[in-house]
Amino acid sequence: MATSAKSASTKAQSKAGSAKPRRTRRTGRRDPLAITLLKKDHREVEGWFDEYEQLEGDAEKLALFNKIALALKVHTQIEEEILYPEERGEVEDDMLDEAYVEHDGAKKLIAEIEAMNPSDEYYDAKVKVLGEYVKHHVKEEEQPGGIFAQAKKGDEDLDAMGERLKARKDELMAELGGKQPN
Repeated sequence: MATSAKSASTKAQSKAGSAKPRRTRRTGRRDPLAITLLKKDHREVEGWFDEYEQLEGDAEKLALFNKIALALKVHTQIEEEILYPEERGEVEDDMLDEAYVEHDGAKKLIAEIEAMNPSDEYYDAKVKVLGEYVKHHVKEEEQPGGIFAQAKKGDEDLDAMGERLKARKDELMAELGGKQPN
């Protein structure tokens, strides 16, 4: 009898505690540094694309797009120089091949937009398409079974890789004239 009373009490406590926000990670562990840094870049750029949609002035649009373009150039370069090559063998080849091709498409679209002025026809449309393209790519990297999930299951030290990614990002931001965001 005492056991069922204890069991009922435990159930009542867990129901009362269920009002707390649920954790999004099933493992309860934090992502390794490499994944954390890359996801942070993803969130930042997604926010800037959302912000771009609200802008009306050409000068504001150009300034924000330049920020987006720099961030994407640096992000794609560190993934291509460090993450993708080091994860070859850990992550499905087809997935990595598609990621390279998606990066190439984004780079071409960035170059087209950079050659334009915000007042040009299709400027806003191209920025919007770039945002959708990036959103699709991010989803493929972050989804269950995606590049990040497969990388986390591999043997690579993703915390050490994160340090290399961060150092290279800092170098590229300085080299390309940008300032490293905090």
